[in-house]
Order: sequence, then structure tokens, then C-alpha cells
Amino acid sequence: MQLVVRPVATEDPISSLQVSARVNILQEIANVLDIEIEALRSVRENISPSFIRAVEMIAACRGQVLVSGIGKSGIVGTKIAATLRSTGTPATFLHAGEALHGDVGTVREDDLILAIGKSGETSELNTFLRIVKKIRVPVIAITSNSGSSMAALSDVVIDLKIPREACPLNLVPTASTTAALAVGDAIAVSLMKLKNVSVDDFARHHPGGQLGKRLLLTVEDVLRSGDSKPVVLIDATVREMLVAITAFRVGAVCVIDAEEQLLGLVTDYDIRKILETGQDIFQMKVADIMNATPEVVLSTPRAVDALESMRSRNKPTAVLPVVTPNRRVLGIVHLHDLVSRGL
Repeated sequence: MQLVVRPVATEDPISSLQVSARVNILQEIANVLDIEIEALRSVRENISPSFIRAVEMIAACRGQVLVSGIGKSGIVGTKIAATLRSTGTPATFLHAGEALHGDVGTVREDDLILAIGKSGETSELNTFLRIVKKIRVPVIAITSNSGSSMAALSDVVIDLKIPREACPLNLVPTASTTAALAVGDAIAVSLMKLKNVSVDDFARHHPGGQLGKRLLLTVEDVLRSGDSKPVVLIDATVREMLVAITAFRVGAVCVIDAEEQLLGLVTDYDIRKILETGQDIFQMKVADIMNATPEVVLSTPRAVDALESMRSRNKPTAVLPVVTPNRRVLGIVHLHDLVSRGL
């Protein structure tokens, strides 16, 4: 048998450039954005009492909001479910196709279905809705076809009224999915307002990543304390104070009394100022060098607020003594510690 090797067809770069020359890419991108903006304006202009009823139903739901859809609407539904969860509304995405093959068992009478479908005629989704209607689970539909079968199966219909898709064939869900996503965001934010979701509530749903750190991390979590607490007694010699600053490696040391009350702060900057004057620093006392009124922070505020305090001063500082309300020194917080924690 003779092996025949045929050349692999490759795209002609010249013809590709010729096509690119016939299409104004920037103009096409602008057109798509204009059409999607047009869709959002249409949704905005057609806000109806159905939006109110939908938010009220979700707020009253004692179970979970089960967001369902197929295809691109399903992808949008996944994001909407995630946004609801992160803003305090129990929600999960339930694929309509998978629901017909066993996952419908997750649906409970206290749940609510939020169905998403542009045409409202997706067979799997509508079959799923007929099943849940038999157990009297309420259904909210987000669709661009208020006369669809899905709309008829729903208790509340949010009609997106999308004039057209951004696709040149007016087929691919583009403007309609953008509108559905925006409506999902609007519902989630409205629910946040109804439930008075606070920063602390929000933080509990976002413990990981930079967002969680900014919301949950406190000064107490990052301060240098215990054996790493940079302190020196007020009656220490300047030599002992310099040794302490070097040993603790934070460029500063808190000056305390026998009860660990904060009396002042000595930083590298304070030492350099003395040296620049030509004075013999070893003939001085620690009290002569220290800043007796340093800015301080309690251990309870968020670490990110301490960071902002450091940066917003007229003379930004890299360290803040951490004290109790009666000014007993707990430790010190350093700018590098905050930055290294991802703040």
C-alpha cells in the first residue's frame, strides 16, 4: 500500500488580509455594543410590575432559588445563581436536561424556579417546568417571548422585549443574553436592599481571595505580637534601642513603660533626623528621640482600613503601633505585612 501524503490546507494570509480590509472591525465592534445598549434601554423602558412581583416572590422563598436554562441561557443562569448566592439569597443552577434524568429530585415544595429562555420554546426546559408545576413550585420566567409556552407555564413573566440580536443573522443569543444577565443582577441587588445585606453579611459569603481579605482581615490578624512585638522600655539606653530596632526588622520600636503603656515610637526616620543634625546620639535618651504622639490603631478595625490610614497621611508611614483602648501595646502593624497579605 502506498502512503499518500496530502498537503494540509492553510489559510492564505493575503486573502485573510483582504477580508479584513473589507470589514471595518472597529465599526463592527461598535455596532454590537450599540445593539446591546439598545437592548438594555428597551428593558429599562419596559420595567413593569412583574419585576416587583418576581423580587417579592424570591424574597419570600423559604427554600432555594433554582435557576434553570439550556445552552447560552443556561450559562447566564449559572452566573445569576452565583450572584444570588454571593448576595445572600440561597440559589443554585439546575440544568433542565439533567433535571429530566434524575436531578428533578432536588426540587422541594419550598423552592422557586427562575427559568431563562429567549424563545421560551425549549422542549427540555418546558417539560421540566410542567413537572415542577405539578408539585406547585412557583415559576418566574425571563424570556423575550411573552407568548411562549414557557411564559404560559410561569407564575410571573419578565418580558425582556429585545428589539434584535447583535448577531448579523439575528439568530445567535447576544443582546438577549446580555439583557437577561443585567436583569439577574438587578434582581440580586434589589434583594440585597430588601434584606439589608451589610458589609459583614457580604464578607461571610466571600471569605477567600482578595475580596475576602479586604472584608474580613483585621489588624489583629496581621500585627506583630508576642516575641515579635517590637518594644523597648523608656529607660533603655540608645544602644539597646538601636539593637532592638535591628533585631525586630520593622524599622521601628514602640517605647513603653513597665505596664506596657505606649509612651512613644522611634523609627529609622527619627534616628536619621538626629544623625543629620550632627548630635551624638549615644549621649541622648530614648525619650529625646521618640515621637511622643504617634498615630496608633486598635486591633479590631479591618486591616485594609489601617492600610488606607497609613497611605492617606500627609507623611505616609510604614508602621502603626497597635494598642488597646487604654493604650497598652499589643504589637505593631507594618505596611509590608499588609501588602504581603494581598491587600
